[in-house]
Amino acid sequence: MSSQQAGRPRTIKLLVGYDGTGYSGWQRQKHDSTIQGEIESRLAVMTTEEIVLHGAGRTDAGVHAEGMVAHFRTCSKVSCEAIVRGLNAMLPGAIRIYGAEEADPSFHSRFSASGKQYQYSVFTGRIHPPQLRLYTLHVTSPLNFHALHDCLKLLEGTHDFSSFENSGSRDKDDCYGRGAIRTIYEAAIHEKTRELFVFQFTGDGFLRNMIRNLVGTLLDAGRGKITPEGFAGILQAKDRTMAGPTAPAHGLQLNKVLY
Repeated sequence: MSSQQAGRPRTIKLLVGYDGTGYSGWQRQKHDSTIQGEIESRLAVMTTEEIVLHGAGRTDAGVHAEGMVAHFRTCSKVSCEAIVRGLNAMLPGAIRIYGAEEADPSFHSRFSASGKQYQYSVFTGRIHPPQLRLYTLHVTSPLNFHALHDCLKLLEGTHDFSSFENSGSRDKDDCYGRGAIRTIYEAAIHEKTRELFVFQFTGDGFLRNMIRNLVGTLLDAGRGKITPEGFAGILQAKDRTMAGPTAPAHGLQLNKVLY
């Protein structure tokens, strides 16, 4: 065993940011590049161990993150500072490690989390700037922001979000889970510039494609295709076929994980 591997078992917590463009999401895949796979392969070189990296969630292909949290177990003595420097030296520029720290052995990036915050960015100007095209959805039709605010307020609180859940989100045969019930602490619009705004959602958890399905339906409401009363009916229907389309992945970003 090398000197780097002679220490006690450690749990290392990472803060990760990434541009999801060109990656097949977070979760490791056999033949495609993923964020988890890229980081694991570099950690294996640094520690001379087979590393399994656990993320706080599994972002889809094309989705970005500024505050993903992940952890791994290791017996390596490599310092947290050296882990940050080494990973950032080896990883592609689309993936950065903002910090590393030792965590309690009981810590788990996913199961210890109490919630997450996401944002979805929308650009409404006539011409989509090239530097924003990979990170914002371009919407040129006029939007009724009063209707959007009314719909967003309906989402806050604890609800069954089956109408905004894609298949494969969870094991629907599991009788002991919480089903599609989630609590949204905040659902709001934040204006960044005159032509750029973000939907921001903070909650105790999100179903597969839930935010993208919400955004697609909210934009239908903003265009006048759905009234706030109709939006409330969609939420209560618990039927995915009632809701709007799934918004593209590239507008979505994981802002932070709550603990």
